[in-house]
Amino acid sequence: MKLDDLVKNLSDYSVVLAPDMNSPEWWAGAPSACLSDDGGIYLAARMREGDSPRGMRGYELRILKSSDGQHFDAIHQIHREDAGLSGFERPALVKDPVSGMYRLYGCTATETGWAILKFRDEKDPADFDAKSAKIVLSATSINEPFIHIGGYKDPVLYHDGEEWHMYVIAYDALERIRHFSSQYGSSWRASSENPVMENNGWHNCYTRPAAILPVPAGYLFIYEGSNVNWRDPAYNIATGLAFSPDLNSVIDLTPHQPLLKSTTPGDYHTWRYSQWVYYKNKVFVYFEAARPNNSNELRVAVIDMP
Repeated sequence: MKLDDLVKNLSDYSVVLAPDMNSPEWWAGAPSACLSDDGGIYLAARMREGDSPRGMRGYELRILKSSDGQHFDAIHQIHREDAGLSGFERPALVKDPVSGMYRLYGCTATETGWAILKFRDEKDPADFDAKSAKIVLSATSINEPFIHIGGYKDPVLYHDGEEWHMYVIAYDALERIRHFSSQYGSSWRASSENPVMENNGWHNCYTRPAAILPVPAGYLFIYEGSNVNWRDPAYNIATGLAFSPDLNSVIDLTPHQPLLKSTTPGDYHTWRYSQWVYYKNKVFVYFEAARPNNSNELRVAVIDMP
């Protein structure tokens, strides 16, 4: 499929979840999806309000389920107060291929910086216990020239048949992609001393992981980022496409301009936090996108496989 055809496919979307209040800075999004045992799709989303200080606005992780990938019902809510946390960022919902249990990862701000959380595994995502969240990855004073990592957030999880891979946003003055590996998904080791991609080209401000999609020759590595010259580049995020033959090295396929921006007119062109899932011989793409009034909603678009 040509990139122009891909962009056209992804511009035809439907809304999965709207913010709880239709006001600026209220968001529904940051999705993570996986298949259910009965042929449906589970979806985890982060709900965000616009009143608290930035970094503490994610008030809920909402778990939803669908029988067709497009129409969802909420089956569980995890509130920040119940978890004893200041707030949530993007979750990661995955199924353990060994145990058959579902796993929920998240992230939150701590006194020492952003940290990755893991909830207790469950047979049913409706049973995740808010109070079971424990930190499994936090920054440990990594210093490089011009870089001091202050924390990790927004995990993207993938199991390659042998071990777990986790890509996270490593936060310093900018945002960069870091790669970690784990046999069991509870303790993590750095897979490289360097960021996965450079912060250059159109994504010279932020460069962040979004999703992994296996293809016959390797993996599509969907990433997102922003440019220093954009309006509010911390939140005006677009999406690009890369290729990885081995989940370690990455080739940027869209180095000069982003592949995807919100098609809705407004101050922001945000198209981010996408999750790409094979489902019913198609690829379902869930993503967070800007609306005209500076709120964000969770959308889904479907790509027909050639």
